[in-house]
Amino acid sequence: MSDTYHLSQAAYDRLKAELDDLTTVGRIDIARKIQSARELGDLKENGDYHAAKEEQGKMEARIRDLTAMVENAEIVEGGDSDEVRPGSIVSIAYEGDDDTERYLIGSIEEKQAGLDVISPGSPLGQSLIGAKAGEVVDFEAPGGVLKVRVVEIEA
Repeated sequence: MSDTYHLSQAAYDRLKAELDDLTTVGRIDIARKIQSARELGDLKENGDYHAAKEEQGKMEARIRDLTAMVENAEIVEGGDSDEVRPGSIVSIAYEGDDDTERYLIGSIEEKQAGLDVISPGSPLGQSLIGAKAGEVVDFEAPGGVLKVRVVEIEA
């Protein structure tokens, strides 16, 4: 069963463009690098060849990741909401702590400077989805059940 990736339209477009680039220009470039390295001779001791093959492996892994994200993307719309949903920025405070922490609820591909990301599928993310400002939710953490208060929700 595939995961759903909650993405903004901008993030989806960026990932789709990266995928298109890697599957066309990227594959052609890496094929040329491998061919050039092969022409240098003995492949057993050919550092250029091994580096190009390693680069190819990393690129193909990224292509697989991007393909899964694009195929299983759910575009989240911006806009005002009084409850936490994918794409929201939420400020929370852990029970017994007055300090608040801000998080983006969504995919790591949506990461913004200064904000950590909580996956909507994580235990904390699942507990926060649908919560409103002022509500306290609990979730199962490795150390036991934790409670957090939703302080603020931003679109």
